[in-house]
Amino acid sequence: MNNDSVIPKNGRFPRGKSGNLSGRPPGRRNKATLAAEQLLEGEAEQLTRKAIAMAKEGDIQAMRLCLERLMPVRKERCLTLDLKPVQKPNDLPLTFADVLTAVGEGRITPGEGSALANVMTSHMQAIETNDLVARLQALESDRDEMRRLRRQGEQELDCAGNES
Repeated sequence: MNNDSVIPKNGRFPRGKSGNLSGRPPGRRNKATLAAEQLLEGEAEQLTRKAIAMAKEGDIQAMRLCLERLMPVRKERCLTLDLKPVQKPNDLPLTFADVLTAVGEGRITPGEGSALANVMTSHMQAIETNDLVARLQALESDRDEMRRLRRQGEQELDCAGNES
């Protein structure tokens, strides 16, 4: 096999395609990780007890390790805000104003405000989509009714024309 057929002409491999076709298959675990797991197998309880004992004796690193396992750092916090309900597109600016006020007053961080704005925008898009579907169904129903009335009128004209 020559290199020209393996290396792309632009020098870049397509997304998801590696240059090493005989590389590690997806899902295969690292050998070092597997070896470490084998060494630790059956020792977890004893090691945990030792870390706790060291923490109780004042070892700061052991304390940090134990506390990180007991109370992991939260990535997000729960927010309590009184937001106006969003029922229709006109409601959204009022709710955005509430979020902006909360950010300005320091009750929530700008990142939390941005995340809330994204959630509200998605909610609004769902409301708008639902509204468009309802309007489309009403238009199609009106169109079908108009077609039915037109056919009915044409049949009446045909009957009246045949009678004369």
